[in-house]
Amino acid sequence: MRAVVLAGGLAYERDVSLRSGRRVAEALRQAGVETRILDADADLLAALAADPADALFIALHGAAGEDGSLRSVLELAGIPFVGTAAGSCRIAWDKPSAKAAVRAAGARTPDWVALPHSTFRELGAGAVLDLISARLGLPLIVKPAQGGSALGVELIGSAGDLPSAMVSCFAYADTVLVERFVAGTEVAVSVLDGPAGPRALPAVEIDPASGVFDYAARYTPGMTTYHTPARLPAGVLHAVEDLAVTVHRTLGLRDLSRTDAIVGADGCVHFLEVNVSPGMTETSMLPMAVAAAGLDLGATLRGLVSAAVARSG
Repeated sequence: MRAVVLAGGLAYERDVSLRSGRRVAEALRQAGVETRILDADADLLAALAADPADALFIALHGAAGEDGSLRSVLELAGIPFVGTAAGSCRIAWDKPSAKAAVRAAGARTPDWVALPHSTFRELGAGAVLDLISARLGLPLIVKPAQGGSALGVELIGSAGDLPSAMVSCFAYADTVLVERFVAGTEVAVSVLDGPAGPRALPAVEIDPASGVFDYAARYTPGMTTYHTPARLPAGVLHAVEDLAVTVHRTLGLRDLSRTDAIVGADGCVHFLEVNVSPGMTETSMLPMAVAAAGLDLGATLRGLVSAAVARSG
């Protein structure tokens, strides 16, 4: 097989994407797949037309890799790719939409308010934020409604800190998600599709030294300790895996996904968000889960490429 890994792009997460792309390409080559890396730029379609691949592996993070727009173009061009189709990506990419769909399917997710910048400005920031604090209580998590890698995410313990956090968050998205903070154990559960349907890999427990799993904690070696499988009771681990599979199916995801969740002190599992283009860097959690499941990363990725090729036939 011949594969192309798409990495780079123009999103805030370009550097992370390039690191993911290099690791995916190396793993595929070790599994016997002829692989090259291309950037998602104005030369992409011409390059693919001149030297077609059997399938693409999307290692783009942020909007280009996850909001469905690039995938729509690939679908129009009839180019096979690993991952979720464009329509389902659009729902997963928008955190409020994904939370609403998952809650409708019966899963728990922390209460939230999605606030566009226009509403924040036109109705008066002070009055709106007072209502949010009264409705959701403190502490709160402020995050972009669309985006990844915890860019713009901030934990708010005081109502006085909320206005500045909102302003900072609007730098990353036009809509901000303000979510009730749930204290507990943060976990990430990767899901892979197979002949028998979606399968949850061992949950990864996330233990950041700072207490907040922000951008630096995600991508700076040594700032976060990971435990795979997560140090949770068997029944809770089963519930976490069930949630990830439920999210994967409910949102119509394909091939691979990673669900982020919080396990509260009472053992209840709360959905936070889902990623349709999980990181593949040396500190990323999907490769950790693949290893914990006793699988080879290259062989696993080769299988996903093979599935994409088979769909195109």
